[in-house]
Amino acid sequence: MGELRVCSVLVTGANRGIGLGLVRHLLGLPNPPEWVFAACRDPKGKQAQELQNLASKHPNLVIVPLEVTKPASIKAAAASIGERLKDSGLNLLINNAGMLVYKTLDTETQEDMAQVYATNTIGPLLLSQEFLPLLKKAAQGSPGSGLSCSKAAIINISSVGGSIKEVHMWKSAQCVSYRCSKAALNMLTKCQSLGYREHGILCAVFHPGWVQTDMGNTAGDKPPVTVDESVGGMLKVMSSLSEKDTGTFLDWEGKVVPW
Repeated sequence: MGELRVCSVLVTGANRGIGLGLVRHLLGLPNPPEWVFAACRDPKGKQAQELQNLASKHPNLVIVPLEVTKPASIKAAAASIGERLKDSGLNLLINNAGMLVYKTLDTETQEDMAQVYATNTIGPLLLSQEFLPLLKKAAQGSPGSGLSCSKAAIINISSVGGSIKEVHMWKSAQCVSYRCSKAALNMLTKCQSLGYREHGILCAVFHPGWVQTDMGNTAGDKPPVTVDESVGGMLKVMSSLSEKDTGTFLDWEGKVVPW
């Protein structure tokens, strides 16, 4: 596995945790992307301070306002990114924005289930639909017939918590809405891989590990994986993905995760 080379990438949920880590690592690559679009809800707010600091040092980093549960916000983000990219298209969409509500099977509510689904499952669907023309444009402008993240790809960040076979950490964190939303995201990715293959777009879903982030730390014990380890690993795996890997569920080390 080598180093990821892409001309343009969009990362959602980019103001903290894994999203911020992805942005940092992409900017730090020996051959960084020409454009790194970092999307978050409030680009000028306190929670985006680290992103703002990075943008002041890296002219290829553009912070984009995006609320993944609002179609109008997604359309506006696609329009502004399309203007910057002009005729080149978007090579890589990383749907990382997500939310987690700690409820048990007995305390789960309709409101929480709907909100978590809207962010974790419907958001990636709508983003992929809206950015499809830019992804197609990138695929058409890339040489070769194979699939790769350098050409055009959608990477959805999921979790082993959404694996129906594993049901990882059930006793310590039931998190029913989160698990269901990630299982649905896994199926969405499989559907995307079948529907977008003809357009030259690779689609895969990743378990980033149990990572030391605000979300990961709320599960009790200290998570074993650092943001740098997770992000560095995932980007390395992304660099090696090809046609045979579209529609797969992989972890940050490249191992296949059971559905």
